[in-house]
Amino acid sequence: MDKLINQGTAWAALKKHQKYLAPVHLRDLFALDSQRFERFSIETCGLFLDYSKNRLTNDTLTLLQHLATEANLADWIARMFQGEKINNTERRAALHIALRNRSNCPISVDGKDVMYDVNAVLAKMRLFSNAVRDGKWRGYTGKPIESIVNIGIGGSDLGPAMVTRALNTYHHPRLQSYFVSNVDGAHLSETLAKLDPETSLFIIASKTFTTQETMLNARSARQWLINKLGNDKAVAKHFVAISTATQKVTEFGIDSAHQFEFWDWVGGRYSLWSAIGLPIALMIGQDNFEQLLDGAHELDKHFETAPLLKNLPVLMGLIDVWYSSFWGATTQAILPYDYTLALFPAYLQQLVMESLGKRVTREGNRVDYPTSSIIWGAPGNNGQHAFYQLLHQGTHLVPADFIIALDSQHDLPGHQEAVLSNALAQTHALMMGRNIEETRAELEILKSTSLQKGEIGKFDKLPHRVFPGNQPTNTLLYKKLTPAVLGKLIALYEHKVFVQSVCWGINPFDQWGVELGKQVASILLPTLQTDQEKTAHLGYDSSTKGLLNYIKIYRSR
Repeated sequence: MDKLINQGTAWAALKKHQKYLAPVHLRDLFALDSQRFERFSIETCGLFLDYSKNRLTNDTLTLLQHLATEANLADWIARMFQGEKINNTERRAALHIALRNRSNCPISVDGKDVMYDVNAVLAKMRLFSNAVRDGKWRGYTGKPIESIVNIGIGGSDLGPAMVTRALNTYHHPRLQSYFVSNVDGAHLSETLAKLDPETSLFIIASKTFTTQETMLNARSARQWLINKLGNDKAVAKHFVAISTATQKVTEFGIDSAHQFEFWDWVGGRYSLWSAIGLPIALMIGQDNFEQLLDGAHELDKHFETAPLLKNLPVLMGLIDVWYSSFWGATTQAILPYDYTLALFPAYLQQLVMESLGKRVTREGNRVDYPTSSIIWGAPGNNGQHAFYQLLHQGTHLVPADFIIALDSQHDLPGHQEAVLSNALAQTHALMMGRNIEETRAELEILKSTSLQKGEIGKFDKLPHRVFPGNQPTNTLLYKKLTPAVLGKLIALYEHKVFVQSVCWGINPFDQWGVELGKQVASILLPTLQTDQEKTAHLGYDSSTKGLLNYIKIYRSR
């Protein structure tokens, strides 16, 4: 597609349609259609989506489908599942779907079926995780492992950390998990302070074994272990690697038999399904890890085969395009009413913004439309007492996804009813709001029931008690968060992001902006490590040179 998508007929029709809908309130759409909930909800793969509280009609969906057709969405879906190199800037396939291909149907890259290698790594993960969980894998002093420490960053941290946290009720009772990602020494130091070196296992997750933050943390953890146990031979009993760099892994002191492979066609933010998921398998067991894969595979098949407007990721993706490109929404809130998903918004920040934060098309043309929302959020009910004020009475249009478990993983009497009532109340209030007449009626009731005459004056002012409503939400329900359900949720958002990328004509599988920061940091680091005070000879801007000099003078003292 050489021309920009916003130059097509579907885009123009959607812009015109948005102007028609702009003055229409959501409460009016519900008043006009008693079947709106039934018309705009869908259930599949154990997930139920209510998207009726969105600023859309049947005409909107038809026009969005036309946009998807103009963007050749169905063709792009087929190309991804066929293993084509749709990551064009890196000349790679994007085959995270192969990692959870539980049907084992052949999936080829460069003429080779990758499923043999995928299954071989899964089998190796099973043998290793079983040995650790059964107490057969022993540390240098002969004690079984009790602490699992994952050292990685980005996709090698966010995905495994989120899933491990979410599935805490499935954890092995002897094992504790820790995730170290930040290069700030406080993160590693605070973690090491909790550990017994004799019972700790470190997983170093770096494809190239050169990632700056990961390897600095790994070398510091290695030295800590040697200092504590008195012999560098202990490294082989307490470190494993998830990497493709066999020589570097061996030089570190890790037995190559304890190196777990993954491939170039696995993007970092899509890698939790691979050996990067080893800390998950260690904590919940390989059987449950493969249930996670099963759930994702079920959603994959739905995405691959369902008609566009009966397709859960397609619907959610098109709705997001609708708000970003036609309503000017620059932000989206992710609001899980399931506390085990506390890290899900942070996980989605990388998935969405690293994938969609692009300013050129696949062909290198500059886009003149927004391509990604800013993703943020927190678990309900915490968010209700923090940022929901902005959602209800602020000036921003903030589409929100409410993700709700019908049953909690921890069944305490009365708790889940409170969670559910709050979640439903928020979606209702965000949609309906409260107009001036309703506010005035409520204040009359408050006046008549006030026990203290001095309080009546409080009820004379109205504007700050009015809520505009009309804030769009999706409500996504599931029974209980099991490994399979979590797999479906993650795959749903992965594919939703892909749908958006196709509609905007961008490549969601590269991240060159991340690389620029790494390159500059690698140049700055040696400067900070020298004793030379002044940096006037370096080719930085005056601000960066000034900051470098200030830091070096301070540290020299």
